[in-house]
Amino acid sequence: MKKILVLICVCAGSFVSAQTVTPNTGNEPWRKIYRGVPVKINDLVHTKLDAKFDYSHSYLNGKVWITLKPHFYAADSLRLDAKGMNINKVELVKAGKNIPLHFSYDSMFLDIKLDRTYQRDERYTVYIDYTAKPDEYTGAAGSAAITDAKGLYFINPRGEEKDKPTQIWTQGETEATSVWVPTIDKTNQKSTQEFNLTVPAKYVTLSNGKLTSQKNNGDGTRTDTWVMDLPHAPYLFFIGVGDFAIVKDTYKGKEVSYYVEKPYEKVARRIFGLTPEMMKFYSEKVTGIEYPWVKYSQIVGRDYVSGAMENTTATLHQESAQQNARELVDGNNWESTVAHELFHQWFGDLVTAESWSNLTVNESFADYSQYLWLEYKYGADEAGFENYSEMQAYLNSPGSRNKDLVRFYYNDKEDMFDLVSYQKGGRILNMLRQYVGDSAFFKSLNEYLTANKFGNGSATKLRLAFEKVTGKDLNWFFNQWYFGSGHPTLEISYGYDAAAQMSKVYIKQTQPGDKLFKLPIPIDIYHGASKKRYMVWAENKADTFSFPVSSKPDLIDVDADKATLAVKKDDKTLAEYVHQFNYAPKYLDRREALEFAAKNISDPAAYGIAFKGLSDPSFRIRIRAIATFGTAKLDAATISKIESIARNDDHRVARAAAIDALAKLKNPGYRTLFVSGTTDSSYSVAGASLDALGLIDGPEAFRIAQRLANDENKGRLLSSIKSTMIKYGDESAFDRISGDFDKMPVNQSKFQVVPAFTEYLAKVTNAANFRKGVDEIVKFRDEIPANSRVQTDAFINGALKSLADKKEAAGAKDMADYVRSKLPK
Repeated sequence: MKKILVLICVCAGSFVSAQTVTPNTGNEPWRKIYRGVPVKINDLVHTKLDAKFDYSHSYLNGKVWITLKPHFYAADSLRLDAKGMNINKVELVKAGKNIPLHFSYDSMFLDIKLDRTYQRDERYTVYIDYTAKPDEYTGAAGSAAITDAKGLYFINPRGEEKDKPTQIWTQGETEATSVWVPTIDKTNQKSTQEFNLTVPAKYVTLSNGKLTSQKNNGDGTRTDTWVMDLPHAPYLFFIGVGDFAIVKDTYKGKEVSYYVEKPYEKVARRIFGLTPEMMKFYSEKVTGIEYPWVKYSQIVGRDYVSGAMENTTATLHQESAQQNARELVDGNNWESTVAHELFHQWFGDLVTAESWSNLTVNESFADYSQYLWLEYKYGADEAGFENYSEMQAYLNSPGSRNKDLVRFYYNDKEDMFDLVSYQKGGRILNMLRQYVGDSAFFKSLNEYLTANKFGNGSATKLRLAFEKVTGKDLNWFFNQWYFGSGHPTLEISYGYDAAAQMSKVYIKQTQPGDKLFKLPIPIDIYHGASKKRYMVWAENKADTFSFPVSSKPDLIDVDADKATLAVKKDDKTLAEYVHQFNYAPKYLDRREALEFAAKNISDPAAYGIAFKGLSDPSFRIRIRAIATFGTAKLDAATISKIESIARNDDHRVARAAAIDALAKLKNPGYRTLFVSGTTDSSYSVAGASLDALGLIDGPEAFRIAQRLANDENKGRLLSSIKSTMIKYGDESAFDRISGDFDKMPVNQSKFQVVPAFTEYLAKVTNAANFRKGVDEIVKFRDEIPANSRVQTDAFINGALKSLADKKEAAGAKDMADYVRSKLPK
């Protein structure tokens, strides 16, 4: 599962569910409920499903044959998860006949009395005729990562929404497969399967395993049979139905396919086409285990309730994956998600977490796989940016500090899908890799997967695999990072004794509480371009490390690999940061230097760091260098360099950042550059150019925005068009501006337009139009998913309050009162 969690802000990015923090008192009842591995009484063996879909009611009419056996102890009964269904028949298949069985059903669990007691080696098959009614199931609470949990989703089933396709898709994680097929819906169950899907003949289907047959039924329907010969967990069962284009690749003779809406057929390979190369990389370089399944497909579903889901052989992506050709000019923003979900085919599908408490062995690995892919494909700087971004996401989440990575006590299993299981866990794996070394790290992954394939894993099993390979006792590492919470806060300072020719490093741990971390830390000591590495262990409240030197070092780089998960306060001087930028090799070395320079930009040395950053090989460093200047007065050489980036940089997002910087100069001489940029193939460049043009020629920007509004626009350009029309339009444009705002999807782009729209409404004098505009903002506010509302409500309500104050100051008290009536009391 790739969750998409971001802080809601008025910066570029994707608007989706944001993680919220619920205050804990320490006395919650769940703190006494141990969430262990589910008890196994009966084991799933095989699931055969015949499914027909009732589009008019959003029902699945199913017949399922479930083969099971007692796990160890003899069993005379069976409990299945079956949520919100109509159960029509329950029978035992025996000697070619069906024998009715006694059962009870409470809308959650189907309890079946078997015909006799079965021993652990005896298999039996239960037949169930049922109807699944997902839209009527009321127990479908979601989470920050998965916003709904009704399992089976009919999208526009009756074709009532003209601009939306008709689709069916399923989402099993965490335990929602049992909303559409009776099963034992636990991570430690595994089943092979055969799914026979009867659908309108105009649609294609996708499920786990291999498509073995298709039968036209003569009534406008077709039955597709999908067979999965290898066992996997029920939450990974998948069905997809719709009018998709199928674009096919191969990997070592296995089908690799991409199911996309037909307008995206021509760009499907630009979105997903690196998949075969990823399969080869993860098979040969990372796990040492060939891709284990018969095929690998990826499908894009409308209105999907999360980011993406690693259903075995059939990954489901949200519609944001579908980017048009202009979006892809700025780069494929879904590539890391493609990598993440593919890696789950090993960590999550081949070896599955034995319980949600051990979600880390699924999601932390998938999170870290993004780093591994970027490192392999694009180099150390891109991997460094990934590591930095993911680390900051965790460190900037105050509610995450007190959570263990492996948690046996939680309120709901959905709570496990958070920044600890993903981002923190990925950084912990990176630290483990740095400690044991690459060869041992990847060999240990192979050992873990080999020992537990088609079974279940846990943090303890992972430790045992690493210990078997390395010969090291790693209890200290796992107790500290997997079975403990928090992270260190480090204060780093330096000393130099010229007489003794000795440099010293002082490291203090200042994190709250009594917990101290044991940290292996590499330290690089630089004299000019020459460096010498030392390894030290920081494990006390205060540690002092001494190093012999021939002269005072130009730089001492603590945590030289930039892998330690910690908040660091480093007492370096500007001169040392200059040396770090020039000689230390990591992405974060240069970024740290630029961040320090930004705080001291009036110093010529700091300005020099920023100027040099404009020519850095990494486009991300070039972008950060542009931001480093802030509001400083730019010299002619700097302006010339930024102009060059704006016109010529290979990365369009860097060009957009440069245009934003030039816009601050409000120089009419850039008018031609900005006007030309509004027609660039990159949405980022075009949007930045339109915004910049507005600062020097608002009427012209408005005219261009009106013209561009008739095209297909997304991302930065879409929000720039809306903001420009709102900012520079007058009241006569209300219908166009209001209608465009109302039609925008509930996403980050619309969120970014709210401030401009409220500024526009401050100019509106027609009372009916004003109320209509306010209602549209309120409607948007209330449509945002509940688990994001803590962040968004504060921002949107703040904008509305400011609007009310402006109207009152202008003497329009009735309008001000109307706005205030929409605010929380």
